[in-house]
Amino acid sequence: MKNIITILKGTFGVTALFAITQCTTTANASNGNEKTFIVGPKTVDCTGVGPMKCLQVKENTSEKWTYFYDHIQGFTYEPGYEYVLKVKTEKIENPPMDASSIKYTLIKQVSKTKK
Repeated sequence: MKNIITILKGTFGVTALFAITQCTTTANASNGNEKTFIVGPKTVDCTGVGPMKCLQVKENTSEKWTYFYDHIQGFTYEPGYEYVLKVKTEKIENPPMDASSIKYTLIKQVSKTKK
């Protein structure tokens, strides 16, 4: 009987450890799909499929602005403001040839500062 109790205790410990590590892995994976974008106060001329206006975006203050050719679902841009956004990224399976393979969705507008 003692052997069975010892085995059950060991099994319970292993199961608990497995469950904890799986929860941690899932939490880290969801964070990997989030980005912080700083969006500049003006759009710039750029060329995608054709001439268009692009947002200027960077992921931290020390970087240079880059052109953002896509759309952030749920975000309404207003010229003259700098935004800090939390954005969720999702891979798109089989996107059209002229479209991005990543979908961007606004999670939270952290700040909006007049520039």
